[in-house]
Amino acid sequence: MDVVFVALGVVALGSGVLVVTSKQLVHAALWLVVSFAAVAACYLLLTAEFVAWVQVLIYVGAIVVLLLFGIMLTRAPIGRSADLDSGNRIAALVVAAGTAATLVTVLVRALRTAYADLSGDPAGSAGAVGDSLFRSWVLPFELLSVLLLAALVGAIVLSRSDIGPAEVGPAEVGPAGVGPAGEGER
Repeated sequence: MDVVFVALGVVALGSGVLVVTSKQLVHAALWLVVSFAAVAACYLLLTAEFVAWVQVLIYVGAIVVLLLFGIMLTRAPIGRSADLDSGNRIAALVVAAGTAATLVTVLVRALRTAYADLSGDPAGSAGAVGDSLFRSWVLPFELLSVLLLAALVGAIVLSRSDIGPAEVGPAEVGPAGVGPAGEGER
């Protein structure tokens, strides 16, 4: 079981790196599906079946579809854009390496003596997750749903080309062809 867990972790980490480094936006979204699926399989190994299926339904099913619709509706550039490259790759690499080293150090120190008791009622069961969700996490859950709805509405508004300032039609042009009828020349 430990070997499978490590293999799934490597798959999740590798696909997460491919999400960030992929040059095609749609390919990055598909690598995100692979990463989320590997995390869901890790939840299954930890006997948290409910959390695993929520991961599949919510993240793989809904969030990635929302991202793909957002990409398609906003007509975002799919390939590389030269105007989006700031040229700070070295500084970004140094910051990323420092952050990764800090996170790995904290995780190794925190989990050195950690022990997960998987006997009895697991923390990932439907009852435990439901109690936690509807007692202490209901406000962030609702705020996230409103945020996702606002993002979808924003994507639709940005994609519509018929929204904008009203254009002057031919019936509204004055006699001299300068402005709306009835205003005259100044």
